[in-house]
Amino acid sequence: MDEKSRGRRTKDNIRLYDPADFAGMHMAGRVAAEILDEVAPLVFPGQTTGEIDRVITELVEQKGSTSATIGYKGYQHASCISVNHVVCHGIPGDKVLKDGDILNIDVTVIVDGWFGDTSRMYVAGKLSRKAERLIQVTHDALFKGIEAVRPGNTFGDIGHAIQSFVEGHRMSVVRDFCGHGLGRVFHAPPNVLHYGQPGAGPVLEEGMFFTIEPMVNLGRPETKILADDWTAVTRDKSLSAQFEHSVGVTADGAEIFTLSPAGLFHPTYA
Repeated sequence: MDEKSRGRRTKDNIRLYDPADFAGMHMAGRVAAEILDEVAPLVFPGQTTGEIDRVITELVEQKGSTSATIGYKGYQHASCISVNHVVCHGIPGDKVLKDGDILNIDVTVIVDGWFGDTSRMYVAGKLSRKAERLIQVTHDALFKGIEAVRPGNTFGDIGHAIQSFVEGHRMSVVRDFCGHGLGRVFHAPPNVLHYGQPGAGPVLEEGMFFTIEPMVNLGRPETKILADDWTAVTRDKSLSAQFEHSVGVTADGAEIFTLSPAGLFHPTYA
């Protein structure tokens, strides 16, 4: 029986998973988070994004998991690596990291049919003050969104919590990309917007699984897609940052499936 035909669904066609399904998501989420922990030492000036992706590809296999992105709509890498003004979907390759570069690494793995999807920021060399502020606001915005996750709230409450926090720091939330439902599929309803009005959108219910992954720009929110049909960049060339967790709605809040086992989710842990 396929994903569309099994299980309970809300009137908005959002899948509701059973309590036993949380264990599968924790397993997949932990593998993805472990991979991002283990590549942290590889981020330094002079390194290439392609070498980081090569190691990620090896780690995915070593951990008995499968990359969800290799072969997805023709994509051929186990990660997206987005540097500086790249908002998301940066393609790993020959790009050499320079001192002060900031980058998001995004990994999705499949473990026993469950999808673990997470991303976080890294810094090559010395972090500039403006980049540090951007990263901190983006990190905190993600957790503002997670704090709004509880049954009876709406997806608009999540987006509003993120948007109001980010704009209060005179930065902007990207509107062209959003979080998404997941579980035994990579992308499913709902679209999780990182902006919005309180009380708007579908109501959160226990058993929903989805990502929250705000992208925040130092400048304006507009993006454009490059000729490769993947890489999204800020139109004004301003720096962009992103953090992503996969979460499940519980009876009284949220469980985060993709917590860093080593406590390395924030790039200034050192």
